[in-house]
Amino acid sequence: MDGVIAWFARNPVAANLTMVFIVVGGLFATTSISQEIFPEMALDMVTVNVTYLGASPTEVEQAVSVRLEEAIQGVDGIKQVTSTASEGVASLVVELELGADLRKAVDDIKGNVDAIDTFPAEVERPVIREITTKFQVTHVAVWGDIDELSLRRWSDRVRDDLSSLPGVSQVELLGARPYEISIEVSETALRRHGLTFDRVADAVRGASLDLPGGSVRTDAGEILLRTVGQVYQGTEFESLALLTSADGTYVRLGDVATVVDGFAETDQAARFNGVPAIVLQVFRSNQVNAPEVAATVNEYVERAPTFLPPGVSLTVWQDQATLLEQRLGLMVRNGLTGSALVFAFLAVFLRPRLAFWVGLGIPISFLGALMLMPSLDLSLNMMTLFGFLVVLGIVVDDAIIVGENIYTHQERHGDRLRGAIEGAQEVVVPVTFGVLTTVAAFLPIMLVQGVMGKFFAAVPMVVMCCLGFSLIESTLILPAHLAHSGRRHRGRPTGPSSGSERGLRWFTTTVYARVLDAGIRWRYLTVAGGTAVLLLTVGALLSGRVPFEFFAAPESDYVTADVALAPGAPIQMTREVVARIEAGANQLAARYRERPSGARVRHVYAAIGEQPFGSAQAEAMMSGGIALGSSHVGEVTIEIESGPDRTLSGDEIAAQWRDLIGPLPGVEDLSFLVSSFSPGMDLDIQLTGRDLATLESAAAEVQDHLRRYPGVYDVNDSARPGKQELRMRIKPAATLLGLSQRDLGRQVRQAFYGEEVQRIQRGRHDVRVMVRYPREGRQSIGDVEGMRIRTPDGADVPFTSVADVEMGRGFSIIRRVDRQRAVNVTAAVGAATSTGSVVSDLEAAVLPEILAAHPGVTYSLAGMLAEQADSMEGLAQGFLFALLLIYILLAIPLKSYIQPLIIMAAIPFGLVGAFWGHVIMGVPLTLVSLFGLVALAGVVVNDSLLMIDFINRKRLDHADVTAAAREAGVARFRPILLTSLTTFAGLLPIIIDNDIQARSLVPMAISLAFGVVFATVITLILVPAGYVIVEDVRRRLSRRPQPTDRQLATPQT
Repeated sequence: MDGVIAWFARNPVAANLTMVFIVVGGLFATTSISQEIFPEMALDMVTVNVTYLGASPTEVEQAVSVRLEEAIQGVDGIKQVTSTASEGVASLVVELELGADLRKAVDDIKGNVDAIDTFPAEVERPVIREITTKFQVTHVAVWGDIDELSLRRWSDRVRDDLSSLPGVSQVELLGARPYEISIEVSETALRRHGLTFDRVADAVRGASLDLPGGSVRTDAGEILLRTVGQVYQGTEFESLALLTSADGTYVRLGDVATVVDGFAETDQAARFNGVPAIVLQVFRSNQVNAPEVAATVNEYVERAPTFLPPGVSLTVWQDQATLLEQRLGLMVRNGLTGSALVFAFLAVFLRPRLAFWVGLGIPISFLGALMLMPSLDLSLNMMTLFGFLVVLGIVVDDAIIVGENIYTHQERHGDRLRGAIEGAQEVVVPVTFGVLTTVAAFLPIMLVQGVMGKFFAAVPMVVMCCLGFSLIESTLILPAHLAHSGRRHRGRPTGPSSGSERGLRWFTTTVYARVLDAGIRWRYLTVAGGTAVLLLTVGALLSGRVPFEFFAAPESDYVTADVALAPGAPIQMTREVVARIEAGANQLAARYRERPSGARVRHVYAAIGEQPFGSAQAEAMMSGGIALGSSHVGEVTIEIESGPDRTLSGDEIAAQWRDLIGPLPGVEDLSFLVSSFSPGMDLDIQLTGRDLATLESAAAEVQDHLRRYPGVYDVNDSARPGKQELRMRIKPAATLLGLSQRDLGRQVRQAFYGEEVQRIQRGRHDVRVMVRYPREGRQSIGDVEGMRIRTPDGADVPFTSVADVEMGRGFSIIRRVDRQRAVNVTAAVGAATSTGSVVSDLEAAVLPEILAAHPGVTYSLAGMLAEQADSMEGLAQGFLFALLLIYILLAIPLKSYIQPLIIMAAIPFGLVGAFWGHVIMGVPLTLVSLFGLVALAGVVVNDSLLMIDFINRKRLDHADVTAAAREAGVARFRPILLTSLTTFAGLLPIIIDNDIQARSLVPMAISLAFGVVFATVITLILVPAGYVIVEDVRRRLSRRPQPTDRQLATPQT
């Protein structure tokens, strides 16, 4: 390495071309790096979604979920299988083991599922896919006070236009009911014409179709044969022949039935700013930047008034590109401020020329990392930008150490080239291994399992790239610049040229030297004092003085209120409840409309019958399931104007909104989603077992105990009762008429849900054609009791004469985990309450007692608690591995077993600084804080490594180890101080930034910044004292006179 350094120092052209290559490569790469708010990532999960329309959750479980679970149980690499049976849909989530082959697992699951041949005939084809977090670019609201059909048609036109825009991959509709053609035949009409639903359905299928007939080979050529009879519109269906007679007359379908060409009978509706609306979600292609797509969509919306009818408007809503620009602006602003502070510190304590060349390492390292990002499949997002911020002050550490040492050598003899070569060669080993230890410390973050690990994986990757290029810049490029820039003063030493430089030198040689001398003289007392501080901090940490939160979710510019009534509640009641919540949102908007700060509301979106933006949709995205709607659910979402004027957090806005809404009679659940990303509820206890009644009893007891904890609220469970059910069973006497249970069930399904005659493709829409009773004939239990059941001989008998009926209640949703039924008990925890203390008490005192009273029931932590356990386990294992790797990387250059332990003693003291930094800033500890603590381990050892390396060098000149430690401390004071100050300065802007969007990232910055500052004190005082103590112990153990200088030159301890 020494020869390479010397060659580059003597060949500035090579050094400059290397620099130009990195800069140009980085600038060129910026044109191909995709931009997004959060990284899209695969979650090592596979989902199987199966639709069984009209079926209850129990029927879905027995007919679909159980068969799916049995089919895939033998697939290799499966960690857990979770199934959810809800009304009309079965969803299976397969979580894979860490390191499992995702592609093979998908193929195996698909093969096993496709082999199932026992599904009911009404079950649709399974949809199998791997889960990735895919975020839409923007939303476009089509709103206006017009009828539903006109609004849908204009929305379809806008969707077609948006789909054709460059970069748009997919456009989906929210709040829009699907098209459907309903052929409604009353019981009276059926009896009058002697018809059955089967005959009506067969007649339609036989008359409405296109069928290829082959070809005729004539002398003139081949002619294709086709029967053309498929109809597509409701009026065309009315003209189809249903019955014919011998005299040639026929009865048209329209004479017997009413054909309604409209929408499916779902309870979906939406309003935007109080006006009927349909919202379009716009997704981008992977190769296209979100801002480019958003700009194209905005241009289209601006042109929209030229073709839209009066009263219809388009509004861009939830524009992720705008959010991305705001987040990028926040990070860039903090980055530029941090860079300015770093350069200011360099300029104060170093000469301006030296500060310039050292500071140049920041853009070179950053551009080098940008050059590698496309090949590493990294995008420009919040996490990668945070990685750049984290490494901002660290990346110049190498350049500071190398540059300062070169400067010291040049001051000594005045020869720039010689000083550059000697100075760089002298510190290249500690600098190189210092970079490697920092890289090793960031590795554990990449080993964290679960969603959080994947979410933060980009941060260490960016840091490692920057550190790699900083090493290249500081050892190959910087020496050449310092050797050949400025005037040469060969043979004439130079001295300090600025007051700050002279002041720092005076402080080093007087104040610090005296403190260090006292610390070494009273070294045992010094170490004891440091140990006391460490123990004091550990005690404060265990006392819970600083609360621990697993994840401080990023603030969002949208606050969503999800509401759920009892399953089966009338749609009118849901409309009234949603209207109350919407009114509360409008009151909140009016409250802050004229205020200069707070939370200005820009738009209000209300949905009835679905929850497109709330927790249900977030859970569906993370699990790969389908977010279904129902008449008993609704949602209201408000958009908050972002920027420095917003001073209220999402939780504060939600609290005020909740107060304005007031009590809501009949509401079972009202929850607020205030963050743009969340790993789940604060508390989620999953109970599993065979017997559902036992599970429900155990879940009720867990809920009762949770409600007793102060600060725990919104306690719910997943075992909620579903809609009322009429359970029908064929009477024994009916079998004498040739009827079976299948005949009964099928005819009831045809009458009330409908018989799907066919599906037609009308443009881009897949339209179902259904045959059923008219809507007015399906509105009461009396309609069921009044229907007629057809026997095989063509007769019809009253329903009540062939069927026994009992009233019951099913389940709203049935969850299964690893082929056992499961009930999840969830709760939210207030900021003043420790989630960990609640969970500890539950596991120690409450849950064992409940499980003992309910045999066969087991529990596990789910949701955020499970994510926390996975993350903490992976982080702990990775941290131990990092410590071992750091020890090896320190032992190799030092050629010692003991000295690496002296260096690594700075790590716990860095944690001390990080802890008290959280106390000073009033910020709770989070998982992000722990990421900072782990990364801190590699940063704090760098200065200690430099100190120990120089003590070893000084011992070549001194037999007295105390003098060697003192001289090494004085010699290394300036670079150690500068590396710490620049690290702190680079992170300071984001620590003090009041923008609520930066709050989730602040804990990691606090851990690094304050940890480095405190560890600097330890490095400058405690490490030399510890070094001398180790030598004292070694000499006493050896029981021989103090070794000679030459023996001390290369320690062999």
